[in-house]
Amino acid sequence: MISKATTLLVAAIVMSVSAVFVKPAAAPASVPEYTSDDQLKLPENYRQWVYLTTGFDMSYSANPMAMDHHMFDNVFVNPESYKAFTETGTWPDKTMLVLEVRKAEGKGSINQAGNFQGGEVMGLEVHVKDEAKFAGKWAFFGFDGTKTAKMTPTGAACYSCHQDHGAVDTTFVQFYPTLLPIAKSKGTLSSGYQKESANAQQKPADR
Repeated sequence: MISKATTLLVAAIVMSVSAVFVKPAAAPASVPEYTSDDQLKLPENYRQWVYLTTGFDMSYSANPMAMDHHMFDNVFVNPESYKAFTETGTWPDKTMLVLEVRKAEGKGSINQAGNFQGGEVMGLEVHVKDEAKFAGKWAFFGFDGTKTAKMTPTGAACYSCHQDHGAVDTTFVQFYPTLLPIAKSKGTLSSGYQKESANAQQKPADR
């Protein structure tokens, strides 16, 4: 007769062996999701994606709009696209880049100088690469505290700006310090950006 202790021991061994061979469920892929009327659904877990950079009071205009406060811009990208970029130097289809804007705060806790990011998100924009869906492969979607957003019309300045100045595949990789060296080594920098960068280096520094 098999004792109770022996039965429990066998059961424990079986469970241990099963645990070794059963693979954990893979994390769901981060891909663009749309509503029935072609609005982009907000990727709510973007803060768990790969962080690329933060800008401070950046403006692409020679005469930026005057503001009464400073701003931080944080950029995140879905993990699958980040991995592909590190291997190829360019973005795969279904890439999503999230630009998150937060107000810069100066007073708080023990801070005596400089700025830190405030808790409120002041703006959120997603740049999506979906070759089958968009004629220009890429599209912008601006979220204003909503869970879905309509595509920004292609006549908006952001499209031509990215087309003319983007370092890689119409994106501003020139501002992503960990990815720019990869693009250089892979030879994926756009000719327009390389020419623009060379001209900028030739100009005398402002005194």
